[in-house]
Amino acid sequence: MKHALTLLSFGAVLAFASTQLLATGNAENGKQKAATCFACHGVDGNAVDPQYPRLAGQYNAYLQQALHEYKDGQRNNPIMKGMDATLSDQDIEDIAAYFSGLPTKLDTLQGHISGDK
Repeated sequence: MKHALTLLSFGAVLAFASTQLLATGNAENGKQKAATCFACHGVDGNAVDPQYPRLAGQYNAYLQQALHEYKDGQRNNPIMKGMDATLSDQDIEDIAAYFSGLPTKLDTLQGHISGDK
């Protein structure tokens, strides 16, 4: 019985986690919600200034995680924390859906890695 309860608990945790990881959001809504992101990251998600990450084509789950980490302070960036402060979980899912669905222009890491010459 104890083994069955452990498996059931594990299954419930796994189901919840996979639901969170598979959340997709609405890309069209995300485009509207991401309007303030465009100044640094570009409308197409391919920032031209190397100090800003290119978001186009990035993994959806990664974008969601990064936005949550900026919002809760795990990532320390005052600009991003301010941008994320009012975003709901749905907003984050939508924005991640928008940027992850865009084609990337990054074909090499040359010149995009800190310390690269």
